[in-house]
Amino acid sequence: MSTQDLFREDAQLRECEATLLRADEHGLLLDRTVFYPQGGGQAGDAGMLTLPGGRELLIADTRKGEGGEILHLPAPDQDLSGLDAGTPVTARIDWSRRHAHMRFHTATHLLCALVPHPVDGCSITAGYARLDFHMTDPLDKDALTAGIARLVAEAHPVGHRWISDEELEANPTLVRSMSVQPPRGTGRVRLLAIDGVDLQPCGGTHVANTAEIGAVVVTKIEKKSAKTRRVVLGFATVDTSASSPASASVTSA
Repeated sequence: MSTQDLFREDAQLRECEATLLRADEHGLLLDRTVFYPQGGGQAGDAGMLTLPGGRELLIADTRKGEGGEILHLPAPDQDLSGLDAGTPVTARIDWSRRHAHMRFHTATHLLCALVPHPVDGCSITAGYARLDFHMTDPLDKDALTAGIARLVAEAHPVGHRWISDEELEANPTLVRSMSVQPPRGTGRVRLLAIDGVDLQPCGGTHVANTAEIGAVVVTKIEKKSAKTRRVVLGFATVDTSASSPASASVTSA
């Protein structure tokens, strides 16, 4: 059974009406959802399902199940009685958590534009994001922070479009990731486009404009192996009286 993944077309949706298709030990399956399942390095959404009568069910995580099903995983202490197929629900994501994912995920695309090397690892959470680049050259933390700040301030529109599997095969340079390949077989592939900055396959959620990312700094650069450089990003509060990006202090999301 497939779920209509509303977040693919509109990442700004915070809730939707849905119908429960199945509830078992693997999780809750809905006919449609705004919850993004863990994938492509991005953490899954958390949030709430509101049942008839106002009963609320906390969702701790969202994962992909067998056949690509989108499974909503209840928190351990939730009462799962009376969850019958056909039950109407309102699905609502934890927006502050999701928005942090969107800001960081879009910021990693800016980082890809600044570091023109293949990516062989990625993690996007509400508290930090990291990319592992397949490269041997050293990277400058302050220069990357300044570059991200410039692209954020330039307020580039962010959008997406779809291409066919065949178009992707004909343009292999679009794929930057070595570790996570774009899904093929459905006949189309989603491209994330940051106007004038970046274009690559991505199924994650993003902000609508780079200005929405806000203040992001490179908190750490690590040499993970002879051919891997890890760049870690964090949100920051910028001291407007300071003249250097290095003066930004990292804050939690």
